[in-house]
Amino acid sequence: MQQTQTQMDYFNQRLPFVIIGMIIFSGVLLLQMISFQQLAPEVAAELRPDYDRTISLASARGTIYDHTGQRLAVNTLEYRIGISPNLVSNRARVATQLASILNLDELTVYEAVNSDQSWVLLAPRVNAEIGQQVELLDLSALTIDKIPRRSYPQGTLAAQILGFVSGDLQGYYGVEGKFQDQLAGRPRREVISNIPFDLPPEQEADRGSDIYLTLDRDIQYLIESELALSVAETNAVGGTIIVMNPRTGDILGMTSWPSFDPNAYLDVQNAADWSNPAISAQFEPGSIMKVITVASALDAGIISREWTYTDQGRIEIGGRVVENWDRLAHGVVDTTSVLVNSYNVGAATISLSMGPNTFYTYLSKFGFGRLTGVNLQGEAGGTVFIPGDANWSESNLGTNSFGQGMAVTPLQLITAVSAIANDGLMMQPNIVSKIVTNGQVVPSKPIALGRPISEATAHLVRDMMVAVVRDGLDEDASLPGYTVAGKTGTAEIPTPVSYRSDAWIMSFIGFLPADDPQVIVLIKLDEPRTGRWASQVVAPIFRRLAERLVVLMEIPRDDVRLALETQGGAVDAVQR
Repeated sequence: MQQTQTQMDYFNQRLPFVIIGMIIFSGVLLLQMISFQQLAPEVAAELRPDYDRTISLASARGTIYDHTGQRLAVNTLEYRIGISPNLVSNRARVATQLASILNLDELTVYEAVNSDQSWVLLAPRVNAEIGQQVELLDLSALTIDKIPRRSYPQGTLAAQILGFVSGDLQGYYGVEGKFQDQLAGRPRREVISNIPFDLPPEQEADRGSDIYLTLDRDIQYLIESELALSVAETNAVGGTIIVMNPRTGDILGMTSWPSFDPNAYLDVQNAADWSNPAISAQFEPGSIMKVITVASALDAGIISREWTYTDQGRIEIGGRVVENWDRLAHGVVDTTSVLVNSYNVGAATISLSMGPNTFYTYLSKFGFGRLTGVNLQGEAGGTVFIPGDANWSESNLGTNSFGQGMAVTPLQLITAVSAIANDGLMMQPNIVSKIVTNGQVVPSKPIALGRPISEATAHLVRDMMVAVVRDGLDEDASLPGYTVAGKTGTAEIPTPVSYRSDAWIMSFIGFLPADDPQVIVLIKLDEPRTGRWASQVVAPIFRRLAERLVVLMEIPRDDVRLALETQGGAVDAVQR
């Protein structure tokens, strides 16, 4: 009993020391835990490059269609191949298999497989076929990431309208550039493990919007084929064709030569080929501008259809002498003959009668010198000097009247003349029919840019343009069975000193049926070598194109159309 009491006393004496020791030990452990928590982010940061990686989950880019639903731009997949060397058992066999499939040097692959890194990138991009072959190896050490890629199933068709998408899924030029935000959707970023067993959560980024264009694939193919043929036949250095509905401004086809393949945009030798000359290339329009000059003067009441002047073959304006294309005097000439025979002196006489304020006010109403606002990337605004500008002189009043000393884009020119075809109302050119986002459809609506001339003036000028093709220099543009309104232009090419005497830009613009226009066409050839005047070179090309265009668009001959209207039908009701 005495011994037990002694042990208890001894224990009680030692207990405070034990408690103090435990408290000290617990404190040390607590300090170590706090220290580890402070170091944990640094440790994680050191480990993350080896065991984690951040990827961007790109959304599925929206598809681009023509107005009939034919796919013009779609998405395909490529694969990014990586490997975790520490999970490979038979490294020699795996290196041989991968080198064969990926078409890589076997020694290089073997060194990658033997790396002491936790993960190694073997191939940043391979096509779907190769990626699927790698998947068939069924190796847990492999990581196979799917990468979206833009593809253009129609090849070069409408390339300058579509633009292209780079490797980082950024759209450039055309529709791809203009509607980058809508097409791309919203990507997401995700940190995933390089260890194959540590699977990332299934996520899907928001899908981009689908865009339906006003383009008709068949019309686009027709004009691209015709332009390539025309350039080859005339030895031209380039050219443009635009087909548009003058009533709505919808662009049915637009092409320029040379073009490129958006599937291989990096193969282009000259980056300028990525741009769209139909909306960005400026040129002096030549005699097509006489149509605008006559329309403006008629609308302003400066002249009438019965107005005449005495043509002496030349006129001096602002110290510059203007001569007719044939260098001849033609005596008494009326308004219609100014267009039918394309007299420079007549156009200059009219603009001089208008005066600079009225003349340039009408040029502005027709949209010259500013953007049309077409929904494509890269449009230019043209160049028109007006009184008060340092580069303007009184001689511009004369030369601008027949399209010299000013610059326009092909799209500006066809938009302006479309006002004459559309009863004086000028529509904004449009390339997008509708945008579909998550099932919601937002259709485009025709937008009027303004009414530069009255309906009566438009009809009067339209009839004069019919006479140009029927009775004038441009008779080779006539199409049997259809009434065509049109006008050619043969423009000199300016240099820093003067104008070239060995090359010209030749163009023709025409619409049909003249009394109820369904389509308007602009054809422009740069420096053709098979003739001196657009009436000889470009007018026949219009007729050849129009012969096939009326079939594609199912536009009936005038007699059939008039008979249909007599029976209560309408051309607009025909399904196209």
